Amino acid sequence: MGRFILRRLLTAIPVLLGILAVVFAIARLIPGDPCIAALGERATEEVCNAYNERYGLNRSIPAQFAIYIGDVLQGDLGTSFRFNKPVTDLMIERLPTTIELSVAALTIAVFVGVPLGVISAYRHNSKVDVATMVGANIGVSMPVFWLGLMLQYLFAVQLKDTFLSLPPSGRLDAGMLPEPFWEKWGLPENGVFEFISNLVIVNAILTLNWDAFWSAFTHLILPAVALATIPLAIIARMTRSSLLDVLGLDYVRTARAKGQKERMVVLRHGLRNAMLPVITVIGLSLGALMGGAILTETIFNLSGVGKTLFDAIESRDYTVVQGFTLIIAVAFVLVNMVVDIMYTYLDPRVRSADA
Repeated sequence: MGRFILRRLLTAIPVLLGILAVVFAIARLIPGDPCIAALGERATEEVCNAYNERYGLNRSIPAQFAIYIGDVLQGDLGTSFRFNKPVTDLMIERLPTTIELSVAALTIAVFVGVPLGVISAYRHNSKVDVATMVGANIGVSMPVFWLGLMLQYLFAVQLKDTFLSLPPSGRLDAGMLPEPFWEKWGLPENGVFEFISNLVIVNAILTLNWDAFWSAFTHLILPAVALATIPLAIIARMTRSSLLDVLGLDYVRTARAKGQKERMVVLRHGLRNAMLPVITVIGLSLGALMGGAILTETIFNLSGVGKTLFDAIESRDYTVVQGFTLIIAVAFVLVNMVVDIMYTYLDPRVRSADA
């Protein structure tokens, strides 16, 4: 297993370098001057010359790329042109919001989508199957921005002052920001502790602040549901399709002929062997949620990776675009590695081939 992980990590290095090179080149091919985009009316020729000198934008593209790679290898992702602060500090502030949102959305998608797919496959061509697949098609077809607005209108306006009312935006109620756990525990401040404390739900649990936990949880429901709709529908359809193929195989008929209970046949012999393509979809969905939550974060006023990337592209903030893209690429690589490892546990043929 150690060799397997090491081999996957080594093959990821050229992938990450290629992504960095492409993003670096495309960011600089975008029309517009980053000085003018960042400073607006204050961007005189003298100011822009000093600006370009400060951030190295007056050097050749290969020289800029070589400097950037050297900085990345030293753990320095650069300084944001727009915010005038290190990109790592922006990540510590913004990435936890996207992680919480993505994990919550994927949890909803998996724990609802997989059972729906199993029920739909088991009751193939029944009314339940048709209703599930129609719902899945509707879920795939609904734009996230429209669904988010409709959820806000329903739960924050129409159901206001009822027990079903939910907050329409933000991460916490006003004035309810919990104390960072490392301060409460008397620990020294560092980037890792600050990152964890920005995971609002986790920090609320660590500080036993249940009011903040409930506020953060309720604020997360609507954006998570809106973001989960498309992956939920895809997971349900994939589970149904894969399980239908498996339930028609000889070993499933043999298990039934031996008198095993239908639930055991479907869940133990059928679902486990049908999960390989489903796990692939789940892994890809997590990576996509991490990088593609722009509309959801904008609608629900969440300062996460997606919204930060969008603002950085608009303002030609190259370092932020490169840094956040690198983090998303690393997340994709790690998720794919976890998916590969899960393959070895679910399918003995993959394990024997790897050996």
